[in-house]
Amino acid sequence: MADFTDTLLPDHIAMIEAQPMFFVATAAAGARINLSPKGLHDTLKVLSPSRVAYLDLGGSGNETNAHLLADGRITVMVCNFQQPALILRIYGTGRPVLPADAEWDELAAHFTMLPGTRQIFDIAVESVQTSCGWGVPLMEYDKDRQTLVKYHAQANPAEWAAKMSTRIASIDGLPARPTDRYIAGDTGPQAG
Repeated sequence: MADFTDTLLPDHIAMIEAQPMFFVATAAAGARINLSPKGLHDTLKVLSPSRVAYLDLGGSGNETNAHLLADGRITVMVCNFQQPALILRIYGTGRPVLPADAEWDELAAHFTMLPGTRQIFDIAVESVQTSCGWGVPLMEYDKDRQTLVKYHAQANPAEWAAKMSTRIASIDGLPARPTDRYIAGDTGPQAG
């Protein structure tokens, strides 16, 4: 049975913080639905019961950015692969915040910057749904896969910036804002 709340409750926040991965879904009129798995522990942060954010590294496209610019709707799903069985969905509206944006420093302070960071998605929580998760398998977490971080850490900053500057549209042609600078990695002590 599904339960809805208007904001994240303390037990929701504890469950989110314990998970090593989450999923993000976005859509826009006339475009494909985008569904992406996200890993790298501590890249999803609960900023308040009505606000979450996640750190985004450069990848194969920029669909979430384009969809949020076009439509704004986003769903974040977190599954508990341990006990108790639980699925949590955050329904909200989001926006990409890039390093050039005025809000960047405030949001970035919540994260440890990783090589290849291109944006932070800032999400206003509109509702939260929990459901049983009885069909989700029990799985053991081993460790984060470091391939994406290593790839970005080894990148030439100028070449990386040039590549990211081409991420100006979704696969369906919706406009996206490409990142404006290469972030090499941890920029010093930051809130965790």
